[in-house]
Amino acid sequence: MYAHGQNDLRMKQLIIQAAALIVILPCALGWDYEGHRLVNQLALASLPTNFPAFVKESGAAERIAFLAGEPDRWRNTTDLTLKHFNNPDHYLDFEELALCGLKPETLSPFRYEFAGQVAVARATHPTNFPPIDAAKDTERTKALVGYLPWTIAEYYAKLKSGFSYLKAFEESGTAEEVKNARENIIYIMGCMGHFVGDGSQPLHTTIHYNGWVGENPKNYPTNRTFHSWIDGGFIARAGLKPKSIMPKVRSAKVLDTNIFPAVVHYLHAQFALVEPLYQLEKDGKLSAKSPSSEGIEFIHGQMLKAGQMLGDLWHTAWHYAAPDNYLRGQLAKRKLANP
Repeated sequence: MYAHGQNDLRMKQLIIQAAALIVILPCALGWDYEGHRLVNQLALASLPTNFPAFVKESGAAERIAFLAGEPDRWRNTTDLTLKHFNNPDHYLDFEELALCGLKPETLSPFRYEFAGQVAVARATHPTNFPPIDAAKDTERTKALVGYLPWTIAEYYAKLKSGFSYLKAFEESGTAEEVKNARENIIYIMGCMGHFVGDGSQPLHTTIHYNGWVGENPKNYPTNRTFHSWIDGGFIARAGLKPKSIMPKVRSAKVLDTNIFPAVVHYLHAQFALVEPLYQLEKDGKLSAKSPSSEGIEFIHGQMLKAGQMLGDLWHTAWHYAAPDNYLRGQLAKRKLANP
Protein backbone atom coordinates (compact mmCIF):
# COMPACT_ATOMS: atom_id res chain seq x y z
CA MET A 1 0.00 0.00 0.00
CA TYR A 2 2.81 2.39 0.92
CA ALA A 3 4.63 1.76 -2.38
CA HIS A 4 1.37 2.22 -4.28
CA GLY A 5 0.76 5.54 -2.53
CA GLN A 6 4.28 6.69 -3.30
CA ASN A 7 3.80 5.82 -6.99
CA ASP A 8 0.56 7.83 -7.08
CA LEU A 9 2.30 10.79 -5.48
CA ARG A 10 5.17 10.55 -7.96
CA MET A 11 2.73 10.36 -10.87
CA LYS A 12 0.94 13.50 -9.64
CA GLN A 13 4.28 15.32 -9.41
CA LEU A 14 5.18 14.34 -12.97
CA ILE A 15 1.80 15.55 -14.24
CA ILE A 16 2.29 18.90 -12.49
CA GLN A 17 5.82 19.23 -13.94
CA ALA A 18 4.59 18.36 -17.42
CA ALA A 19 1.81 20.93 -17.18
CA ALA A 20 4.32 23.55 -16.08
CA LEU A 21 6.50 22.76 -19.06
CA ILE A 22 3.57 23.20 -21.42
CA VAL A 23 3.02 26.69 -20.01
CA ILE A 24 6.70 27.62 -20.02
CA LEU A 25 7.74 26.11 -23.33
CA PRO A 26 6.52 28.86 -25.70
CA CYS A 27 8.56 31.42 -23.77
CA ALA A 28 11.65 29.25 -23.46
CA LEU A 29 12.20 28.41 -27.11
CA GLY A 30 12.94 30.39 -30.25
CA TRP A 31 15.55 33.12 -30.34
CA ASP A 32 15.24 32.98 -26.58
CA TYR A 33 17.54 29.94 -26.71
CA GLU A 34 16.94 27.35 -29.44
CA GLY A 35 17.08 29.98 -32.15
CA HIS A 36 20.25 31.48 -30.73
CA ARG A 37 21.79 28.00 -30.56
CA LEU A 38 20.94 27.50 -34.21
CA VAL A 39 22.55 30.82 -35.21
CA ASN A 40 25.81 29.78 -33.55
CA GLN A 41 25.62 26.34 -35.15
CA LEU A 42 25.03 27.89 -38.59
CA ALA A 43 28.07 30.11 -38.05
CA LEU A 44 30.19 27.09 -37.09
CA ALA A 45 29.04 25.29 -40.23
CA SER A 46 30.13 28.28 -42.34
CA LEU A 47 33.74 28.29 -41.13
CA PRO A 48 36.31 27.26 -43.78
CA THR A 49 38.48 24.19 -43.37
CA ASN A 50 41.57 26.27 -42.55
CA PHE A 51 39.90 27.85 -39.52
CA PRO A 52 41.30 26.54 -36.20
CA ALA A 53 39.85 23.06 -35.85
CA PHE A 54 39.51 23.12 -32.04
CA VAL A 55 36.30 25.17 -32.22
CA LYS A 56 34.54 22.38 -34.11
CA GLU A 57 35.47 19.59 -31.71
CA SER A 58 32.27 18.20 -30.19
CA GLY A 59 32.77 19.64 -26.70
CA ALA A 60 33.76 23.08 -28.00
CA ALA A 61 30.94 23.19 -30.55
CA GLU A 62 28.38 22.30 -27.90
CA ARG A 63 29.75 24.96 -25.53
CA ILE A 64 29.63 27.60 -28.27
CA ALA A 65 26.01 26.64 -28.93
CA PHE A 66 25.18 26.69 -25.19
CA LEU A 67 26.78 30.11 -24.70
CA ALA A 68 24.45 31.59 -27.31
CA GLY A 69 21.97 31.96 -24.46
CA GLU A 70 24.38 33.42 -21.92
CA PRO A 71 23.67 37.16 -22.38
CA ASP A 72 19.94 36.52 -21.98
CA ARG A 73 20.63 34.65 -18.75
CA TRP A 74 22.30 37.81 -17.49
CA ARG A 75 18.99 39.61 -18.15
CA ASN A 76 17.20 37.40 -15.63
CA THR A 77 19.00 39.08 -12.73
CA THR A 78 17.36 41.32 -10.15
CA ASP A 79 20.57 43.38 -9.86
CA LEU A 80 19.87 46.77 -11.42
CA THR A 81 23.54 47.51 -12.09
CA LEU A 82 23.80 44.47 -14.37
CA LYS A 83 20.48 45.31 -16.03
CA HIS A 84 21.72 48.86 -16.66
CA PHE A 85 24.96 47.55 -18.19
CA ASN A 86 23.66 44.57 -20.14
CA ASN A 87 20.15 45.31 -21.39
CA PRO A 88 20.99 48.16 -23.83
CA ASP A 89 23.61 45.93 -25.47
CA HIS A 90 20.79 43.91 -27.06
CA TYR A 91 19.21 46.61 -29.24
CA LEU A 92 19.51 49.87 -31.17
CA ASP A 93 16.46 52.04 -31.86
CA PHE A 94 17.25 53.45 -35.28
CA GLU A 95 14.32 55.91 -35.21
CA GLU A 96 15.89 57.74 -32.26
CA LEU A 97 19.15 58.40 -34.09
CA ALA A 98 17.43 61.11 -36.15
CA LEU A 99 16.09 62.73 -32.96
CA CYS A 100 19.72 62.98 -31.83
CA GLY A 101 20.85 64.46 -35.15
CA LEU A 102 22.76 61.28 -36.03
CA LYS A 103 22.84 59.06 -39.12
CA PRO A 104 23.58 55.32 -39.29
CA GLU A 105 26.31 55.74 -41.88
CA THR A 106 28.27 58.28 -39.80
CA LEU A 107 27.97 56.81 -36.30
CA SER A 108 31.08 56.96 -34.16
CA PRO A 109 32.62 53.51 -33.61
CA PHE A 110 33.38 54.54 -30.01
CA ARG A 111 30.63 53.60 -27.53
CA TYR A 112 31.16 56.40 -25.02
CA GLU A 113 31.54 59.06 -27.69
CA PHE A 114 28.15 57.99 -29.03
CA ALA A 115 26.69 57.95 -25.52
CA GLY A 116 27.92 61.51 -25.04
CA GLN A 117 26.33 62.63 -28.31
CA VAL A 118 22.98 61.19 -27.24
CA ALA A 119 23.23 62.85 -23.82
CA VAL A 120 24.02 66.25 -25.39
CA ALA A 121 21.10 65.88 -27.83
CA ARG A 122 18.68 65.08 -25.01
CA ALA A 123 19.94 67.98 -22.89
CA THR A 124 19.86 70.45 -25.80
CA HIS A 125 16.49 69.45 -27.28
CA PRO A 126 14.53 67.74 -24.47
CA THR A 127 11.17 68.29 -26.19
CA ASN A 128 12.28 66.05 -29.07
CA PHE A 129 12.07 63.04 -26.79
CA PRO A 130 9.11 61.46 -24.99
CA PRO A 131 9.03 61.99 -21.22
CA ILE A 132 10.43 59.23 -19.01
CA ASP A 133 8.47 57.80 -16.11
CA ALA A 134 11.15 57.34 -13.44
CA ALA A 135 9.03 54.73 -11.66
CA LYS A 136 9.26 52.54 -14.77
CA ASP A 137 12.98 53.19 -15.30
CA THR A 138 14.58 51.63 -12.23
CA GLU A 139 17.49 50.34 -14.34
CA ARG A 140 18.07 53.82 -15.86
CA THR A 141 18.02 52.79 -19.52
CA LYS A 142 15.02 54.68 -20.95
CA ALA A 143 17.23 57.61 -22.03
CA LEU A 144 19.50 55.27 -23.99
CA VAL A 145 19.17 54.48 -27.70
CA GLY A 146 20.84 51.08 -27.33
CA TYR A 147 24.38 49.84 -28.00
CA LEU A 148 24.01 46.71 -30.13
CA PRO A 149 26.48 47.60 -32.93
CA TRP A 150 29.12 48.66 -30.40
CA THR A 151 28.62 45.45 -28.45
CA ILE A 152 29.16 43.32 -31.56
CA ALA A 153 32.22 45.33 -32.63
CA GLU A 154 33.71 45.10 -29.13
CA TYR A 155 33.22 41.33 -29.01
CA TYR A 156 34.88 41.13 -32.42
CA ALA A 157 37.87 43.03 -31.03
CA LYS A 158 38.03 40.72 -28.00
CA LEU A 159 37.96 37.69 -30.29
CA LYS A 160 40.70 39.11 -32.50
CA SER A 161 42.80 39.75 -29.39
CA GLY A 162 42.12 36.20 -28.23
CA PHE A 163 43.38 34.75 -31.50
CA SER A 164 46.44 37.01 -31.32
CA TYR A 165 47.54 35.78 -27.92
CA LEU A 166 46.60 32.19 -28.80
CA LYS A 167 49.02 32.35 -31.76
CA ALA A 168 51.77 33.59 -29.45
CA PHE A 169 51.09 30.86 -26.90
CA GLU A 170 51.02 28.23 -29.64
CA GLU A 171 54.53 29.35 -30.64
CA SER A 172 56.14 29.48 -27.19
CA GLY A 173 53.60 28.80 -24.46
CA THR A 174 52.82 25.78 -22.33
CA ALA A 175 50.10 23.27 -23.09
CA GLU A 176 48.03 24.74 -20.24
CA GLU A 177 48.34 28.27 -21.63
CA VAL A 178 47.24 27.13 -25.07
CA LYS A 179 44.29 25.28 -23.54
CA ASN A 180 43.21 28.30 -21.51
CA ALA A 181 43.55 30.63 -24.49
CA ARG A 182 41.39 28.33 -26.59
CA GLU A 183 38.74 28.15 -23.88
CA ASN A 184 38.68 31.96 -23.73
CA ILE A 185 38.09 32.08 -27.48
CA ILE A 186 35.26 29.56 -27.24
CA TYR A 187 33.58 31.68 -24.55
CA ILE A 188 33.89 34.90 -26.56
CA MET A 189 32.63 33.24 -29.76
CA GLY A 190 29.60 31.81 -27.98
CA CYS A 191 28.54 35.01 -26.22
CA MET A 192 29.24 37.14 -29.29
CA GLY A 193 26.85 34.98 -31.29
CA HIS A 194 23.96 36.01 -29.09
CA PHE A 195 24.23 39.67 -30.04
CA VAL A 196 24.64 38.99 -33.75
CA GLY A 197 21.55 36.81 -33.45
CA ASP A 198 19.66 39.61 -31.70
CA GLY A 199 20.56 41.87 -34.60
CA SER A 200 18.75 39.63 -37.08
CA GLN A 201 15.50 39.97 -35.11
CA PRO A 202 14.06 43.21 -36.56
CA LEU A 203 12.32 44.09 -33.29
CA HIS A 204 15.78 44.65 -31.74
CA THR A 205 16.30 47.63 -34.08
CA THR A 206 13.21 49.72 -33.41
CA ILE A 207 11.08 51.64 -30.94
CA HIS A 208 8.24 49.34 -32.08
CA TYR A 209 9.94 46.46 -30.32
CA ASN A 210 6.80 45.07 -28.71
CA GLY A 211 3.73 46.20 -30.57
CA TRP A 212 3.42 49.34 -32.73
CA VAL A 213 3.62 52.59 -30.75
CA GLY A 214 2.58 56.14 -31.63
CA GLU A 215 0.88 57.05 -34.91
CA ASN A 216 -0.36 53.92 -36.65
CA PRO A 217 -1.99 54.78 -40.01
CA LYS A 218 -1.56 51.21 -41.31
CA ASN A 219 -3.17 49.69 -38.23
CA TYR A 220 -0.28 47.42 -37.35
CA PRO A 221 -0.73 45.16 -34.29
CA THR A 222 -0.21 46.89 -30.94
CA ASN A 223 -0.38 43.89 -28.63
CA ARG A 224 2.32 43.76 -25.96
CA THR A 225 3.14 40.11 -26.56
CA PHE A 226 4.37 40.54 -30.13
CA HIS A 227 8.08 40.43 -29.29
CA SER A 228 7.87 37.25 -27.25
CA TRP A 229 5.70 35.67 -29.95
CA ILE A 230 8.36 36.34 -32.61
CA ASP A 231 11.26 35.38 -30.33
CA GLY A 232 9.78 32.13 -29.17
CA GLY A 233 6.06 31.49 -29.42
CA PHE A 234 5.76 31.33 -33.21
CA ILE A 235 8.89 29.22 -33.55
CA ALA A 236 7.72 26.84 -30.84
CA ARG A 237 4.43 26.50 -32.71
CA ALA A 238 5.91 26.21 -36.21
CA GLY A 239 9.05 24.31 -35.20
CA LEU A 240 12.64 25.08 -36.16
CA LYS A 241 13.90 23.11 -39.13
CA PRO A 242 17.73 23.22 -39.00
CA LYS A 243 18.04 20.59 -41.74
CA SER A 244 16.29 22.91 -44.17
CA ILE A 245 18.62 25.82 -43.33
CA MET A 246 22.03 24.14 -43.04
CA PRO A 247 22.35 23.35 -46.77
CA LYS A 248 21.95 27.07 -47.54
CA VAL A 249 24.99 28.10 -45.48
CA ARG A 250 27.82 29.55 -47.57
CA SER A 251 31.46 29.54 -46.54
CA ALA A 252 32.42 32.43 -44.28
CA LYS A 253 34.18 35.32 -45.96
CA VAL A 254 36.71 37.89 -44.76
CA LEU A 255 35.26 41.36 -44.21
CA ASP A 256 37.06 44.69 -44.32
CA THR A 257 39.37 45.36 -41.38
CA ASN A 258 37.08 48.20 -40.25
CA ILE A 259 34.09 46.07 -39.32
CA PHE A 260 31.95 48.68 -37.50
CA PRO A 261 30.32 50.07 -40.69
CA ALA A 262 29.57 46.50 -41.81
CA VAL A 263 27.89 45.77 -38.49
CA VAL A 264 25.77 48.94 -38.67
CA HIS A 265 24.82 48.09 -42.27
CA TYR A 266 23.79 44.59 -41.20
CA LEU A 267 21.58 45.97 -38.42
CA HIS A 268 20.09 48.73 -40.58
CA ALA A 269 19.11 46.13 -43.19
CA GLN A 270 17.10 44.32 -40.50
CA PHE A 271 15.51 47.61 -39.42
CA ALA A 272 14.11 47.86 -42.96
CA LEU A 273 12.20 44.64 -42.24
CA VAL A 274 10.30 45.98 -39.21
CA GLU A 275 7.22 46.96 -41.22
CA PRO A 276 7.25 43.79 -43.36
CA LEU A 277 7.31 41.77 -40.12
CA TYR A 278 4.34 43.69 -38.74
CA GLN A 279 2.56 43.23 -42.06
CA LEU A 280 3.04 39.47 -41.80
CA GLU A 281 1.36 39.57 -38.40
CA LYS A 282 -1.43 41.82 -39.67
CA ASP A 283 -2.07 39.45 -42.59
CA GLY A 284 -2.29 36.44 -40.30
CA LYS A 285 0.94 34.91 -41.61
CA LEU A 286 2.24 34.42 -38.09
CA SER A 287 -0.90 32.78 -36.79
CA ALA A 288 -0.73 30.38 -33.87
CA LYS A 289 -3.39 28.16 -35.43
CA SER A 290 -1.81 27.76 -38.85
CA PRO A 291 1.76 29.10 -39.24
CA SER A 292 2.24 30.10 -42.87
CA SER A 293 5.16 29.15 -45.09
CA GLU A 294 5.86 32.89 -45.52
CA GLY A 295 6.18 33.36 -41.76
CA ILE A 296 8.38 30.31 -41.32
CA GLU A 297 10.62 31.30 -44.24
CA PHE A 298 10.98 34.82 -42.83
CA ILE A 299 12.17 33.55 -39.44
CA HIS A 300 14.47 30.94 -40.95
CA GLY A 301 15.88 33.54 -43.34
CA GLN A 302 16.70 35.89 -40.49
CA MET A 303 18.53 33.16 -38.61
CA LEU A 304 20.50 32.29 -41.71
CA LYS A 305 21.52 35.95 -42.11
CA ALA A 306 22.70 35.99 -38.50
CA GLY A 307 24.66 32.76 -38.87
CA GLN A 308 26.38 34.03 -42.00
CA MET A 309 27.25 37.39 -40.45
CA LEU A 310 28.54 35.72 -37.31
CA GLY A 311 30.68 33.29 -39.32
CA ASP A 312 32.09 36.19 -41.33
CA LEU A 313 32.99 38.08 -38.15
CA TRP A 314 34.63 35.03 -36.54
CA HIS A 315 36.59 34.30 -39.71
CA THR A 316 37.65 37.94 -40.11
CA ALA A 317 38.86 38.15 -36.50
CA TRP A 318 41.03 35.06 -36.94
CA HIS A 319 42.28 36.13 -40.39
CA TYR A 320 43.52 39.54 -39.24
CA ALA A 321 44.85 38.46 -35.83
CA ALA A 322 48.65 38.70 -35.94
CA PRO A 323 50.55 37.05 -33.07
CA ASP A 324 50.67 39.28 -29.98
CA ASN A 325 54.15 40.78 -30.21
CA TYR A 326 54.24 42.01 -26.62
CA LEU A 327 53.34 38.55 -25.36
CA ARG A 328 55.89 37.04 -27.75
CA GLY A 329 58.58 39.17 -26.14
CA GLN A 330 57.53 38.18 -22.63
CA LEU A 331 57.50 34.49 -23.56
CA ALA A 332 60.96 34.84 -25.13
CA LYS A 333 62.29 36.41 -21.90
CA ARG A 334 60.76 33.60 -19.89
CA LYS A 335 62.42 31.02 -22.11
CA LEU A 336 65.83 32.69 -21.71
CA ALA A 337 65.38 32.85 -17.94
CA ASN A 338 64.36 29.17 -17.81
CA PRO A 339 66.40 27.40 -20.51
